[in-house]
Amino acid sequence: MNRTTMGHLRPWLAAAFLGAALAGCGGGGGGGGRDPILGFDTPPTVTAVAPVNGAAGVARNLKQVTADFSERMAPLTGNASFTLTCAAPCVSPTGTTSLDGSRRVASLALPAGTLLEPLTVYTATISGARSDTSGLAMAAPYVWRFTTGIASDNTRPRVTLTVPATSTPGPTPGVPANTAVTATFSEDMAPSSLSRASFKLACAAPCEAPGGDVTYVVGNRTAIFTPDAPLPTGSVYTATVTTAATDLSGNALGGNQAALPAASNYVWTFTTTGPAPAADVTVRSTNPAAGAANVCLDAAVNATFRVPSGLRMDPATISAQTFSVTGPAGANVVPASVLLDATTGRIATFTPQAPLVPGSYVARLRGGAAGVRDLTVPGNGMDADFTFGFTAINCAAPPPAPLIPLASAATFGIFGGSAGATNQGILTVINGDVGTTAVSTKITGFHDAGPGCTYTETPLNRGAVNGLIYTAPPPPTVACPSEGTAVTMAAATQARADTLAAYNQLVAMPGGPDPGAGNLANLTLAPGTYTAAAGTFMIQGGNLTLDAQGNANATWVFQMAQTLTVGGPGAAFPSSVILTNGAQAKNVYWQVGTAATVNAGGGGTMVGTIVTQAGAAFSTAGARAVTRLNGRALSLGASVTVVNTVINVPAP
Repeated sequence: MNRTTMGHLRPWLAAAFLGAALAGCGGGGGGGGRDPILGFDTPPTVTAVAPVNGAAGVARNLKQVTADFSERMAPLTGNASFTLTCAAPCVSPTGTTSLDGSRRVASLALPAGTLLEPLTVYTATISGARSDTSGLAMAAPYVWRFTTGIASDNTRPRVTLTVPATSTPGPTPGVPANTAVTATFSEDMAPSSLSRASFKLACAAPCEAPGGDVTYVVGNRTAIFTPDAPLPTGSVYTATVTTAATDLSGNALGGNQAALPAASNYVWTFTTTGPAPAADVTVRSTNPAAGAANVCLDAAVNATFRVPSGLRMDPATISAQTFSVTGPAGANVVPASVLLDATTGRIATFTPQAPLVPGSYVARLRGGAAGVRDLTVPGNGMDADFTFGFTAINCAAPPPAPLIPLASAATFGIFGGSAGATNQGILTVINGDVGTTAVSTKITGFHDAGPGCTYTETPLNRGAVNGLIYTAPPPPTVACPSEGTAVTMAAATQARADTLAAYNQLVAMPGGPDPGAGNLANLTLAPGTYTAAAGTFMIQGGNLTLDAQGNANATWVFQMAQTLTVGGPGAAFPSSVILTNGAQAKNVYWQVGTAATVNAGGGGTMVGTIVTQAGAAFSTAGARAVTRLNGRALSLGASVTVVNTVINVPAP
């Protein structure tokens, strides 16, 4: 154990050792596997579930309920069970349990034709499940609940992120030969539908298609193809996820080989180069910070990794087995989830199933052969465990309300004001609503993902909207519920009014400094308000990092009287906004007096709610890489245009 880690550990050493001892005796619900300190085996736990705990509006035609365990599990037979129940007069469905190829993901498959009751709370329970390695059973049943909606799910799942990145037309150059290949999906997938048969890697002769294992990580909605050995350099590889991949309601993949609503494969290509370096992963920062003495009881715990290979972390190694938290008297904290972030792939977050209690806590990230690793093949890990402590208290004041209430505009990924919204890219996915108050239909190039929808433009303009499309009047040929009766001009009008109110509040806030003389690239900024002295902000020549300093409610406001430009100055140089130490996309705001342009050449990740007077443009026609916005693009006047852009609306 290195000197820094020992320094973090000293005040809480007794609690850590006691917690490990209790876990070895079967107490608590910490990560499964062999404890590296005392050598005891610990009970397996559930790391993530789908549908998630507390989910609302779950589709009535749900076919599978799934749970990701901290380690390989024995078949759920005998005293082990996986059930789904509902209160009378609702009749609880029966189902068949199974494990996927990794033996870490359990599924409860409901009989064909099952239709869950509408607006009903269902309870999923896993009990008695045993580790395939140690034979230990779960310390206690794992229980979670979700509520159904009134409709079925007929939306095809989409691929929203790939590693290596998807480029158009491809192949993506310079991919390290020793990397794993991953695909992240827009919704929860059926684990058994992702295997060597549905996730393939091929190359042209004389190159031989590599063998490998396919793993699905429930919480991260990510499938991982891990080659048996590093790939030969200089070869062009084709990765394919086939239509055999389905979501939890049985909808086949809507890929990039045919226009929706047809199912199709998702295909991308890349060229290998020299391997990424073999170097240890380390922990760059934690939230709470080591030794923090005023952590609120509703806090999550996260760690940001430094990854010398330049790759993302392997989400399959981020689990309750590798990231554990021990509380007062050595009791293990039961996780609701242990997940890797989608934006950077380098932030692991442990979310407790129940609020913490006041007292001292120790968080531990496991190193060594059974610890966290990056996506190199074989994975680079940490040479030793990393441990840090903090103290939780009962915070007197409730969390503050959002600095800028967006009201009805909060659900929109794109709002095109009075001019509309246009998509011109085959890879566009809007995980949120799209709308405009234009007097005639001006939402073009988007397509609801449900069957029977006819609202599409050209074969190359078919971005998916996983939400509602608000126009006035709706297109006469539309047959989709989200583009027909659910669409109202009144809702769009209210959204524009709420957007205007938010814009005016942002303008009225007292101004702040301009730390980069207009260019925010290569800066790390603390929470606060920043004002462009010359009227324009840009992020060019590097990335912008927003450091929350351990405060999950930290907020940033960027005010500019004129334009916002992200990326460049050449089209081939995208820029990103990086969130660290607890920063959240929902707490970042960009007030733009005219228009915003984000990564014209494609690529990069933008963060926050962009509120403009005169529209926004994300990428341009011909861009090879996908541009991402974890936030919203809200315009009062001119339209919002996207090309190969994925927008994820932040959770409240």
